[in-house]
Amino acid sequence: MAGVQIRKYRQDDAETVKDLFSLGMSEHVPSSFVHLLKQPLTQMVLMCTFCALLTSSKSFLLPVLAVTLLMAAARQLVAYKFKSYIETSFGLDLNAVGETYMAGKDSCFWVAESEGRVVGMVACLPHHSAPDCLELKRMSVRRSHRGRGVAKALCRTVADFTRQRGYAGVLLYTSVVQTDAQKLYEHMGYHKVREFLLPDVALKLMNFSLLEYRLDLQADKKGN
Repeated sequence: MAGVQIRKYRQDDAETVKDLFSLGMSEHVPSSFVHLLKQPLTQMVLMCTFCALLTSSKSFLLPVLAVTLLMAAARQLVAYKFKSYIETSFGLDLNAVGETYMAGKDSCFWVAESEGRVVGMVACLPHHSAPDCLELKRMSVRRSHRGRGVAKALCRTVADFTRQRGYAGVLLYTSVVQTDAQKLYEHMGYHKVREFLLPDVALKLMNFSLLEYRLDLQADKKGN
């Protein structure tokens, strides 16, 4: 990770941080679309549509066009859900990083900087339902700087901060399609606690689940 410095967030990072988050989230649209196509319900709908139109119209072109349009609509739905999530995240905390993460002693936001350019970010704050844990949030690394240890260094920064504050562990959430993130967290010592679906109807139909991971710092400390 030569040439990369991890520092605390500054106000002039605001737009860069939002752009980095948007780019990182948008990258998951293709893999989420593929995930949707792999679901039995999706395949059944596409197959039934194709067979019904083929039988009724006696034409091969019409069912092909219909299935193509359905797939295009599904791709747009996935893109829309990610765009909505990005906008919601802006409203929740990324439009006010200073107030959300930098005001309290048990929360913080860091960026990874290389040659004056922000190439990664991560944050943490107390978990809403686990008082012994901080929650790792908003992890993202620019594609050009992946594979250089930046994400691992950001993970360690959160773990060190959490340990210094006297918390027992770190919790985080990632999605079923973020396989690289899952491998990273497991490599850093996190273990999967549970997998669950959000109440959103569209996400349930997509079988788009979230994974909760925990890093037990007490166990980690004893192991070291």
